[in-house]
Amino acid sequence: MKIVLLDTLTFGNSDLSGFDALGDVKNYETTSSDQTLERIKDAHVIVTNKVVITAAMMSECPDLRLICIAATGMNNVDLEAAKEKNIEVKNVAGYSTDSVIQHTFSMLFYMMGHSRYYDEYVKDGSWQKSEVFTHVAKPFFELRSKKWGIIGLGEIGRGVAKIATAFGAEVSYYSTSGKNDNSDYKKETLSNLLEQSDIISIHAPLNAATQDLIAHSEFLMMKDGAILLNLGRGGIVCEESLSYILDAKPISVGLDVLAKEPMEKDHPLMKVKAQDRLYITPHIAWTSVEARTKLLASVIDNIKQYG
Repeated sequence: MKIVLLDTLTFGNSDLSGFDALGDVKNYETTSSDQTLERIKDAHVIVTNKVVITAAMMSECPDLRLICIAATGMNNVDLEAAKEKNIEVKNVAGYSTDSVIQHTFSMLFYMMGHSRYYDEYVKDGSWQKSEVFTHVAKPFFELRSKKWGIIGLGEIGRGVAKIATAFGAEVSYYSTSGKNDNSDYKKETLSNLLEQSDIISIHAPLNAATQDLIAHSEFLMMKDGAILLNLGRGGIVCEESLSYILDAKPISVGLDVLAKEPMEKDHPLMKVKAQDRLYITPHIAWTSVEARTKLLASVIDNIKQYG
């Protein structure tokens, strides 16, 4: 089999040697849209994380039989065209659950405990000049008894809920599909969840029901002092509205995903004055070493099953 990996840079320093036993392998760290067809035209198997595979490209690849998406989301491949051309498409699910859950709490505690401020307070020499042994200029609160609202109670959302409950938080949720009924936690309307929650975390997919789900009016519903975390998909939170509200309302927001990635140079969030209440990580919640190892092992298994 001729196997082409199109964007291996997204796997970091993960071991890719497992692919070598499967056939003739070509690795590309990155692939632009105008390079894609040339690189896949003779392939039997494509492995892509985010590189887009269109119907037109598939038409120019007579030997293509399998597209492996090294991710859960499948919106970068024209699935209808693949079905028509009898090209199998396989994704991977569940590999990053623990990693995303962990990053959710990492983001929360970084913001909730004002970690950046206190680290800089020590390292810039301010603590050394203090007349007392402690410094409490940035008060923080305990998670116990706080109301935590979860948007999207799938596998990741349930994992977050379980740990939040262990910390003593009161968990409720909003089902973006309207179909999820979980008796372990209180189901809320979106407006009630936003109005009542001290912490809100998003773990939902991007679709017609969630596009711009949190925009200007929803930000206004939130409590002063509330923390919003988006670890679902960019586009669920309206970034333009957020760029205005952060300087007008005392809320804090952590984002691991944006509508367009990488972040644009002139992104409105870079102009926010209240940067101490905005925390952005570059779509890394899924990328623990363990998660990437599981992901690649599953992709290899998908190819083996095909072969």
